[in-house]
Amino acid sequence: MSITSAAICVAADELKGFVGFNAKTGRYIVRFSEDSFGLDIPDGSIVPCNEFVWLPFEGDLMTLDRSRLALLFEQHIDDRLNIGEPLRVYMRRSDLPAITAQRRIVA
Repeated sequence: MSITSAAICVAADELKGFVGFNAKTGRYIVRFSEDSFGLDIPDGSIVPCNEFVWLPFEGDLMTLDRSRLALLFEQHIDDRLNIGEPLRVYMRRSDLPAITAQRRIVA
């Protein structure tokens, strides 16, 4: 089965959980509820995982960031985060350029 860029983008958008930055330890923390973060995590730093892995590029283009995906992979809770095979392929294929896509909210 061939994995396309579109399938990788869909898989990234289906990630679950929340990421918050702990300034005290200088590390990102993954939780599954916004309410589960402690006082060391400011509300403004809490983002859904599916947004955390995308970084602004130019205009309305965003890049799927492998280093941020790696932070999620390091948690070793793939099922809870909903990390699928397309994202695993993307991480294994570091010889391929980063995916850049136009993203916008669909209401």
